[in-house]
Amino acid sequence: MLEDKDRIFNNIYGIHDKSLAGVMARGHWDRTKEFIDNGRDWIIDQMKASGLRGRGGAGFPTGLKWSFMPKENDGRPHYLVINADESEPGTCKDREIMRNDPHTLIEGCLIAGCAMGANVGYIYVRGEYIREREALELAIAECYDAGLIGKKNIHGYPFELYVSHGAGAYICGEETALLESLEGKKGQPRLKPPFPANVGLYGCPTTVNNVESVAVAPTILRRGPAWFKAFGRENNHGTKLFCISGHVERPCTVEEEMSIPFRELIERHCGGIRGGWDNLLAVIPGGSSVRMVPGEDIKDCLMDFDALMEHKSGLGTAAVIVMDKSTDIIRAIARLSYFYKHESCGQCTPCREGTGWMWRVMERMVEGRASIKEIDMLLDVTKQIEGHTICALGDAAAWPIQGLITHFRPVIEARINSYSYRADDDGAVSRQAAE
Repeated sequence: MLEDKDRIFNNIYGIHDKSLAGVMARGHWDRTKEFIDNGRDWIIDQMKASGLRGRGGAGFPTGLKWSFMPKENDGRPHYLVINADESEPGTCKDREIMRNDPHTLIEGCLIAGCAMGANVGYIYVRGEYIREREALELAIAECYDAGLIGKKNIHGYPFELYVSHGAGAYICGEETALLESLEGKKGQPRLKPPFPANVGLYGCPTTVNNVESVAVAPTILRRGPAWFKAFGRENNHGTKLFCISGHVERPCTVEEEMSIPFRELIERHCGGIRGGWDNLLAVIPGGSSVRMVPGEDIKDCLMDFDALMEHKSGLGTAAVIVMDKSTDIIRAIARLSYFYKHESCGQCTPCREGTGWMWRVMERMVEGRASIKEIDMLLDVTKQIEGHTICALGDAAAWPIQGLITHFRPVIEARINSYSYRADDDGAVSRQAAE
């Protein structure tokens, strides 16, 4: 179990004073000028050495991503954009950072901005996060008043930071759709290339990072990359915020060591599975957009990128959704299908048409009004959507259904077999309960 002294987010539950004076007393904003004086190359090298992988879902190495920003300035400004549009069902980790520990993010923005030559940063906050935006704006105002950020701040690196409030569109969590929204346009993903590191916000070099990825940077620099790398196993280093919901005794958001076994995570922090471990049906381990893992397979699985990839799933945002045997697993995935159908921006035909088609088929399967051959037809459609859209929303819509069919096909077949079909005199299809 991660010890309290090793936790990066020491006010995740809002117990302590979250004002500037309070966070400074707990060690934040310490040696920040020293880090900036060491220069952008030093910061990036430290982040690479830490082994930090992006905490927003994709798990791309953070230091490497920062290094993609152009070294030479061609006259265009560089921008840092923080993706705080936390709209993935089951995910609520960034919310706690912004609400209770906002200075970790603000200090991280200054350091990340310096590393990428960005003098302006934008925090794009989910539309529903009203209190989180207010907490961020209050903390940013404190930093301006204290001269920690701004054009002439005490750290010697000019950096302006703004909060932009979204309108509640899930698609704006995709980095290029977020940039479109920031520019005042309809939130639709852009074709890549060009990539944001070369042509991003307002056509300028831009890096988009998740809240948690940036908020951990100052602590990594203070304690050293070797300290951070000591947690977790190879290629899965550091600490991680896990948000656990569903059928556990105590749902929570907790910071833990990467590669912690699933059983230990649930027992130590959630009080176990509701009804005991024999009652565990399945787990969606990384937010709603990854494939579920059956309970028997995940009980002793390590919670990191590589271990969950071996189970044909993913760590994603580490939003752990636990489902016990009282769950109607078909209905649960049908509900997620409706979400993705509703949130599709409609730009790509496979996603625009396919998400609606999948949802309608799933709704019939919930009731059993389908045929056995439609299971493979549905699986085939998910494969045609997966990988054929501009952004990953098509994949996100397909993977939950693929997980359902892969692991719970007998449940679907049993529900379909509980009905018989006959054609009436007019050739219409009606349903009749099987004897």
